[in-house]
Amino acid sequence: MKLESQRISVNKSPEDVFDFLADIKNFESLMPENISKFEVLSEDTFLFALKGMPEIILKKKEALPPNKIILGAAGGKLDFSLIANILKTNDASSEVQLEFSGDFNPMMAMMIKGPISKFIETLATSIPKSI
Repeated sequence: MKLESQRISVNKSPEDVFDFLADIKNFESLMPENISKFEVLSEDTFLFALKGMPEIILKKKEALPPNKIILGAAGGKLDFSLIANILKTNDASSEVQLEFSGDFNPMMAMMIKGPISKFIETLATSIPKSI
C-alpha cells in the first residue's frame, strides 16, 4: 500500500526543511491534536500514540540531504516507511510531500487507509506552521 500527501509549499529553503525534519524531536510539533503520547527514545528514534491506536515507534533509517528523509517502523508487527520528499522551488522556498508505504494484507490495508491518509496530511500541513 502506498499513500501520498498533497505537496505542501514551505517558505523555507530545502536545507532548512531538511534540518527541521532530520531532528526527530520536531515531529512532536507536527502531530495531530489527538496525540496521547510522544517520547524521544534516542537521537534517531521516537515513539508516539494517537488516542485509540497502538503505540508506534519510528526510526530514522536514511537521510539524503537536502531532499529526502526516510523513517521506518522500529519493531512491532507492521513494517512500513514514512518518506519526506523535499523539492526545491527556489532558493527561499520548497515543497514537501510525505509518502507512506507498507506491505499489508488487503483487510488491514482497508482498515488503516483512511486513518493513515488523514495522519500524513496532518503531518504535512503542519510543517509550514512549525518551522
